[in-house]
Amino acid sequence: MRQKMSDMVHRIQDEICQALREIDGVDFREDEWTREEGGGGRSRVFSGGELFEKAGVNVSVVHGTLSPQAAKSMGGGHELEGTDLDFFATGISLVLHPKNPMAPTVHANYRYFERGEGEKPGSWWFGGGADLTPSYLFEEDAIHFHQINKNACDRHKVADYDKFKKWCDDYFYIKHRGERRGLGGIFFDDVNDASRDECFDFVTDCAESFLESYLPILNRRKDLQYSEEQKEWQQIRRGRYVEFNLVYDRGTTFGLTTSGRIESILMSLPLTSRWEYCHEVNPGSEEERLVKVLRNPIDWIE
Repeated sequence: MRQKMSDMVHRIQDEICQALREIDGVDFREDEWTREEGGGGRSRVFSGGELFEKAGVNVSVVHGTLSPQAAKSMGGGHELEGTDLDFFATGISLVLHPKNPMAPTVHANYRYFERGEGEKPGSWWFGGGADLTPSYLFEEDAIHFHQINKNACDRHKVADYDKFKKWCDDYFYIKHRGERRGLGGIFFDDVNDASRDECFDFVTDCAESFLESYLPILNRRKDLQYSEEQKEWQQIRRGRYVEFNLVYDRGTTFGLTTSGRIESILMSLPLTSRWEYCHEVNPGSEEERLVKVLRNPIDWIE
């Protein structure tokens, strides 16, 4: 399974990067890196094109020994599983930040984790998900994104879209703001309720569905006109993105506490963002319409 998952995430990275290369007209910068404690990865970042301010698609295959702090940052109760802190982890993680404020940021990651040799009950699991973070609310985009992810879930007995949708809304919650980072999608962790191959098939299906879930939205929005005020609002929303990733995101914490490559860990942050003192949205505005949904998530799929 270690090899199958590693092969899959490298294949998906190639497919997504090829699609982004074609749509943005620029190539990515690639950095292959090694980790002193064991393993390494391949980071690819797009910038300087017409479409994306910054877009990154990373894969990693790492192993070593967890510190108690790193084990705790994983969540899911895994820090309670005895003293076996040897681990193996592989996955793909991507964040795409378009220039046009009408086009949403998107994030996805899919990963596989083992403690020890991965033979004991509860010593292996899959996790991941995908979520959409727009600056402006287009309901048809949210419905499309959620529907594609629901379709992937519905094809596998081990998955539960309703559960994973709520999990996503709850996970990407910026507590100090009282709002979600975006419109959600799916999020799951500790998936090991079926055979390893069944769980792998589900995660693979989700990863293969990413381009179908996002590219139609991107193509609808990437060339829309926008004002300077709308660009400033995008910058403020990206400030919220930064706040969540640096304060709450478990993946960031895990990477920083396992001697991960800093540039790859912080690849998810936007190129630019903004914090305006005591910023308030105008009543009845499109900005307020988005914030209402971020504060009170809705079900996009009936």
